[in-house]
Order: sequence, then C-alpha cells, then structure tokens
Amino acid sequence: MHLRIYIFLSLIHFSLITKAAKVDSLNIPSEVMNKTYMAAVVLPTSYSQNQANYPVLYLLHGAGGHFSNWLSKTPNKNLVKNLSDQYNMIIVMPEGEVYSWYLDSPTNDSSKFETYIAKEVVQKIDATYRTVKSNKGRVITGLSMGGHGAMYLAIRHPEIFGAAGTMSGALDMNYTKFKIASENLKSSKEYFEKTLGTSDVTSDVFVTNSIINMVDAIKKNPMPFIIDCGVDDYLIDLNRELHRRLLYAEIPHDYTERPGAHTWEYWENSLPYHVLFFHNFLNKNQTTVN
Repeated sequence: MHLRIYIFLSLIHFSLITKAAKVDSLNIPSEVMNKTYMAAVVLPTSYSQNQANYPVLYLLHGAGGHFSNWLSKTPNKNLVKNLSDQYNMIIVMPEGEVYSWYLDSPTNDSSKFETYIAKEVVQKIDATYRTVKSNKGRVITGLSMGGHGAMYLAIRHPEIFGAAGTMSGALDMNYTKFKIASENLKSSKEYFEKTLGTSDVTSDVFVTNSIINMVDAIKKNPMPFIIDCGVDDYLIDLNRELHRRLLYAEIPHDYTERPGAHTWEYWENSLPYHVLFFHNFLNKNQTTVN
C-alpha cells in the first residue's frame, strides 16, 4: 500500500514538472559588437505539444542588471514561467548590459544595443523558434532603464514591435531629474559619460534619445502603449510628464499609478498587467495560440 502511494505521488510530481514552462539559455552573437551575449527564453508548456507559431514578448532588465534578473529577482521565481504558460507566449529576456540604455552609443563601439536587440536578437529568436515573424506577434516591455529601452526600440522600429510598455521607466535620460542620492547621481553621470561620450544633459544625444522628447515620433507611428509607475518611485515625475504630453498630443495610451516604489515587489505586481495588455493586442491580431 505504501509503495502504491509513493508511486502515485511520484507520478503527480512528474506530471507537475512536465507541465511547467521551459527555460532555455541561448547564446546570441552580435556582429555589430563582435561579442556574444546570453539570453533566457521561456517556452510555454504547449510549445512542445503542437506546431503553432507563437507570439513573442521581449522583456528587458534595468540599469545595473543582466538578462537573468526577471527569473532570479522577483519574489515569485516562477512569475515569468507562469505568465508564459497562462498566455501561451514565448518570453525572451536578452542582455542589455549595466548601462546601455538599449541604444547605439555614438562613441562606444562595444555598446550598440539598439542594433543588437532590434536586429540580431530578434533574427536569432525567429530563426531558432516557431514565432510569429511580424510586428503583429511581437511586443516589448521592461523596467526602469529597460522601460526606456522598450519604448525607444518600439518607437524607432514599429516594423518590428507592434506594442510596447514601460514599468517605472526612466523616460528622460536627464539624470539630474532622478530623485536619487548625490552619490548615485555621480555614478549615473560617470556611466553616461562612458556610454554616450558626454554627461552634458543639454547635449543633443541626451535630448533626442529621451522618450519624453519623442512624442512627435510616437504620433507619427501610433501603437498600443502601456505605462505604469509606483507613486513612491523616484521616477514618478518623469512618467507623469510623459503621460501629460501624450494626453496633450491626443495619443491613446494606457497609464496607471499604483502604490509602490522602485522595487521588485512592484514589478512583480506590474508585469501581469502588461502581459494581459499585450495578450489583448495579440488576440485582436489573431496571433495568440489557443
């Protein structure tokens, strides 16, 4: 009797394991930077059970982080896997380095992350997995620097990404507006100098590459956007200002403020709203997998 119970429980355990989303580690070379970075790719359980093409969510990390953050730093370590299973989508978490801002540096050839993500990573993912190979099935979001990056990449490459989001986004690269300690401001200044070749926030590279100054570009190629930020976040004023400018320009978007700060607890709560928002977009395009 005890043996039967043990076997029964073992089968249940095995069944639960086999129904979990799968996480791949994928090396993605960059010709433009002459190096190879790793990405995490979450495949829903259903991926191995049919031959359908799956929509893809690109999920970006923040400053000081790396590609694995979304799998290792959320309080619920199964958050991304659960969302992949719930909505039947592939979720890709690429490398963005500690302070790339997901743009092509004008002075640093080893920091060309706009080209890397929008071209090289997307091409590699589409060549490796069964994906919807159009902007009707490709969406992007991220946190903090990654929130800026997601909006930046989508605005500049609407032919690649069909919808975008930002969580606690650093939507203005003018670091003097960040409500952070003076030592962190000094660090930001040094990092920007390394990435952009200057720390002068009035320079063209700061102004033209900040999301808050790209409203005209957004209006030219409108797409669904979801923006949210915690009311205690040090970037809340930047999010409110972008929201104000989008309203003034009569650009539709989803904007939410919730209790919370610049924390993983906030982003764990935020991500499911973004995925639901994207699911609705994908469903309208008939690119979801049932």
